[in-house]
Amino acid sequence: MSLDAALLTARSGILHTQRALAAAANDIANADTAGHTKKTVASRAVQADGVGIGVRSLAPSRDVDEALVTELNARRAAAAGAEVRLRLLQGIEAAHGRTEAGDGLGDLMAALRVGFEDLRADPAEPGRQAALLLDAVALAARLNETSAAVQQARQQAQDGIVAEVARINEALREIAGLTREIRDQIALTGHAAALEDRRDAAIARLSESLEVRALKREDGSLVLVARGGMVLPLDERADAFATADASLGPSAFHGSGGTIPDITLGGVDVTRSLLGGRLAEYVALRDATLPRYQAELDLAAANLAARFEGQGLRLFTDAAGSVPDPTLAYAGGAMVGFAGTIRVNPAVAANPALLRDGTHAVAGSLSGPSAFTPNPPGGPAGFTTLLDRVLDFTFGRDAQAGVGWPPIATAGLGPDGTLASPFGAPPTLEAYAGLLTAVHTADRAAASAALSGAQALVGGLEARFAQRSGVDVDQEMAAMVALQNAYAANARVLSTVQAMWDALLGAVR
Repeated sequence: MSLDAALLTARSGILHTQRALAAAANDIANADTAGHTKKTVASRAVQADGVGIGVRSLAPSRDVDEALVTELNARRAAAAGAEVRLRLLQGIEAAHGRTEAGDGLGDLMAALRVGFEDLRADPAEPGRQAALLLDAVALAARLNETSAAVQQARQQAQDGIVAEVARINEALREIAGLTREIRDQIALTGHAAALEDRRDAAIARLSESLEVRALKREDGSLVLVARGGMVLPLDERADAFATADASLGPSAFHGSGGTIPDITLGGVDVTRSLLGGRLAEYVALRDATLPRYQAELDLAAANLAARFEGQGLRLFTDAAGSVPDPTLAYAGGAMVGFAGTIRVNPAVAANPALLRDGTHAVAGSLSGPSAFTPNPPGGPAGFTTLLDRVLDFTFGRDAQAGVGWPPIATAGLGPDGTLASPFGAPPTLEAYAGLLTAVHTADRAAASAALSGAQALVGGLEARFAQRSGVDVDQEMAAMVALQNAYAANARVLSTVQAMWDALLGAVR
């Protein structure tokens, strides 16, 4: 090998080693940076007439398993959605009260029944009448509080939708800008590994809001496809999605005739096409889970008030003093939101003796409660007719002997009548109220379990990703030692060639 060839070979080795050292140093410096992947600077031998004359450094490259990244993003979406569901359902669970403390909805219903049993032992005792009145007030307050918690969670879901749409638009603009930069840099230099890391990190953040899959091309461009097949536009200058703020009440719903704003993509309503991530979970809570909860609470309150009303005691009413008819359709009726307005009848609160005497006469029917006449003024202090009717029928499964109460509705729920309970309704008030607490709080427990499972999967996939594509500082340090030795060897060749050139020039002088 000539001295010129040796010099060129050593020089190319030094240059490659410098690039590899720079890449290793950058990896170590960014080892804890989220989304950073290991960069490898490979080399290729350069030959002339079959003789090696050095090496050429290739562009820095990433070793990323795209299938693993896609699965990881899907699990991030699941974890983010489960976190939203858990956070919003926790407040509802708290409002339901604690069964172990005896203040759950079913427990308070049972306490009201026990209060009537206690009053029957001494119907004229003012203390027992006052205690029973407090039981009724406590039950109405629990229904009010639970309904308020459901409505608060639903408003949080609506506000969360608006925030997530803004977050998604911002992420899509960022991804569009990075994609443009990646395409330009690949066209100019042939690589854009660092920018691809940043884009992958942006896609990962986007996936928490809306589950997406990235289809990448060799020129650096990509297509983002949401779960379900929706292609997302990438435009740095315009928002992809649009929606609007709204204040929700129990009667608000999304869809034809509803007042809740659409989520649109290019002017097309895509609200019901969204799957995965926080945005889809907010939509599911706002439009399905929470309206169903509200309807079930309203039915509990309406049947409670109506069954007392049917026996001759108007114990519970709405703010206007009315009692809704639970046999009518729920959607668009007086039952919507009733759990939030139910209260103890002011007339009973002012005169607790009505708990013994009754508030009104009942004509009686073959398909409903039997006839009843209230205890007249000055009537017997030990009047038990109403108390027996309440204990036997209001809290029982029958309106009168051999005639069952109309079943509590489980379909046609929600403000638009499209929802249904996932259970069969028990015939008694106490069992139905207890079941509501059990079902609603079980949903919170299921959300907690789903979050734990999703987080475990994310952790496992992140560990696999780190093992495959992350920076191992120990390995990088060992590689730097090897590269420094290679640098020293090439430098030694350079110095040796320099000495040989000096000796050669000295010999011809």
